[in-house]
Amino acid sequence: MAQWCQLQMLDCKYLEQVDQLYDDSFPMDIRQYLSRWIESIDWDTVAFQDSLATVRFHDLLAQLDDQHSRFALENNFLLQHNIRKIKRNLQDRFQEDPVSMAMIISRNLKEEQKILATAKSIEKQKLDNKVKELRERVQNIKNLEDLQDEYDFKVNTLKNRENEMNGMTPKELEKEKMMVGRMCFDLKAKRQALLSDLISEELPEWKQRQQIACIGGPPNACVDQLQNWFTAVAESLQQVRQHLKKLQELEQKFTYDSDPITQKKAYLEARALELLKNLLSNSLVVERQPCMPTHPQRPLVLKTGVQFTVKLRFLVKLQEFNYQLKVKAVFDKDVTEKKGFRKFNILGTNTKVMNMEESNGSLAAEFRHLQLKEQKVAGNRTNEGPLIVTEELHSLSFESELQLNQSGLDIKLEAMSLPVVVISNVCQLPSGWASILWYNMLTTEPKNLKFFLSPPAAKWSQLSEVLSWQFSSVTKRGLNEEQLNMLHHHHHNTSPSLCNTGQIPWTKFCKVEFANEKAFPFWLWIEGILDVIKRHLLSLWNDGSIMGFISKEREKALLSDKCPGTFLLRFSESSREGAITFTWIEHDVFGEHRRRGEFTHTPLNAVPHRTDTPLMSEPRNKQTTDVNECKNKAVSVSVMIFSLCFQANNLITGFGEFDIQVDAALNCCSTLSS
Repeated sequence: MAQWCQLQMLDCKYLEQVDQLYDDSFPMDIRQYLSRWIESIDWDTVAFQDSLATVRFHDLLAQLDDQHSRFALENNFLLQHNIRKIKRNLQDRFQEDPVSMAMIISRNLKEEQKILATAKSIEKQKLDNKVKELRERVQNIKNLEDLQDEYDFKVNTLKNRENEMNGMTPKELEKEKMMVGRMCFDLKAKRQALLSDLISEELPEWKQRQQIACIGGPPNACVDQLQNWFTAVAESLQQVRQHLKKLQELEQKFTYDSDPITQKKAYLEARALELLKNLLSNSLVVERQPCMPTHPQRPLVLKTGVQFTVKLRFLVKLQEFNYQLKVKAVFDKDVTEKKGFRKFNILGTNTKVMNMEESNGSLAAEFRHLQLKEQKVAGNRTNEGPLIVTEELHSLSFESELQLNQSGLDIKLEAMSLPVVVISNVCQLPSGWASILWYNMLTTEPKNLKFFLSPPAAKWSQLSEVLSWQFSSVTKRGLNEEQLNMLHHHHHNTSPSLCNTGQIPWTKFCKVEFANEKAFPFWLWIEGILDVIKRHLLSLWNDGSIMGFISKEREKALLSDKCPGTFLLRFSESSREGAITFTWIEHDVFGEHRRRGEFTHTPLNAVPHRTDTPLMSEPRNKQTTDVNECKNKAVSVSVMIFSLCFQANNLITGFGEFDIQVDAALNCCSTLSS
């Protein structure tokens, strides 16, 4: 989730701190309207480079112009006026000193992060305090039990002393027993509240964070804290049950009319056991979702005949549970048979005993060699249902039983993975991954296996974040606001009917109309580009040397007033398998742009330089010779990409602009035109 969105979800006291960061010099309106774009820029770097700060300052003004245009379309005169005023103020303040603006933004972003960290720390502390309070109350009951033992000893010792028996000792004992009773009831309420926090809030939130992490979002590393909380509460509940047994012994020695222990004993015992069972039955979780080791960044897509791994954890880390839990993996358990849907058997060892891991002491079991095999039906197609195979969702369940006779525990345990897609050919992987993205982006329900019978549409704000994650999860860079805007426009241009609704249906994301033979799904275009980056252009993408997502019209506008030698790299909009296009300004009578066409895997595979090669070490006077040799040998334009990007001695990295004017670029382009 974007930083600005997280801030707006905080309590008022934190929002007041955010409010203090912004004033007339850099108003909060800018932070609100341009939040995604602002967060996509490395302002720490910008604040130390005058030229880059100037570029970003003008970029920000351009972003404000775009926002003004949107308000104009909405006929919102007041907001148009405010935007114009903000822009004039920024120009007055920072036109001559854009570095100051970059420093303000950089400082504010860091302060926002501190506020978020503080808020998260306090929320965590609140739950820690609840656990601590529960432990203290359990200890208080234990102290009172010890005190009751002491009084019981006094009663037996002094029973023959009438003056002592008629004194305060029995009354004091009665008073202490009443106090124990009140504390038991108070403790019950505290246990219920804490259990509700864990099972109804913390556990679902962790599972939702796991969903996000599975589709490329921020990693979910909170399971250890969750385990600490679950274990602490389980220990407290076990102690309470022991204390209740001790109170029964004391009751036999001393009781009185309206004794709360006598009246509520059965209820307290049953309630303590119920709370413990509720906690334990929710403690089995899938720590690491099913994933093929061959495709670690594409979990939940499983290929028949290929091994996959999955890991479970029991969140209550008590020594008495070690080696007590035997977990069995079951595929499509309790799934209502759907006509035409495929059926699968699990191959490999599908049972594991959970034991304490040496690394962190957690109670876990990892299945490493599971496979799926489709059940073939003689004479029939295996997939005749309403969905294609990459839209079929299946479930992987895990069953266990916890039996501890001395504790009176007999609990059925079950955990379920997120829905998986089963493919039979690796070429189905991109479409299968699209289904996983769409499902986990739009729902948190783990058992909705009929999701794609009527899949909901997505908002662009949801989809854009997930698309950016696809890049950041396999490279060092996600997509910035400008690139996402281009993708939005590209998608709307291919689906004009979506412009008014703002909703993107599943069919437009991952399917294609059969009437248009040349069309291909939006997602497969993105997937092809990702593949090209990973295989051939990773270093160039990571260091910001590829603008990538930009229309031909925008490309022409950016290069129109630039000097010869300026060039940019963009991804082709017409290649399904992913291709990059190289456009530059050349010494030409007509000032025309030159473009080398779409370079896909085949020509890029012929490039003699690897993308992880450092700056070329040849002397300066040999660079032009190298380019001439490349031309004479008709080597792919990718060689020029590397030559220009690696030899450029004044490369301004970044996505929003690509003003590069260096001798190497001029020499290369001049050679090409000769």
